[in-house]
Amino acid sequence: MDEGEADVVASFDACPFAQCLALRIRSVEAGVVEVEMDPACALNRDGAVHGGAIFALADHAFGAAANLAGEEVALAAEIVYLRPATGRLVARAVRTGETEAVSLYRVEVRQGDRLVAVFSGHGFRLDRRALSP
Repeated sequence: MDEGEADVVASFDACPFAQCLALRIRSVEAGVVEVEMDPACALNRDGAVHGGAIFALADHAFGAAANLAGEEVALAAEIVYLRPATGRLVARAVRTGETEAVSLYRVEVRQGDRLVAVFSGHGFRLDRRALSP
């Protein structure tokens, strides 16, 4: 991890929202970001991890991955929930496409080997050079 990537990781790990939900970046390798969450404070009334917390975990992984090479903001995001989760979760964000100004990320959320949700995030690069002809 280079110095710029380390700064992105530190800023995402220090985010008050991430701390509130116990989100922590556990690895960054070749642009792929993994974020883990201990969901003890994010359970719904049935004892499963709240869907909003799963979305937040996936969105956090997407945001960190998208900001590794420059500043990006989210344009759109969607999630498909496949099964309930009750324990520690890991979200893995991978860039699957890009243009000069827009990126697309796929994030898989897993509890162990079980696929819990799939998230798609679309990012917009704020770097003005990306918008130049």
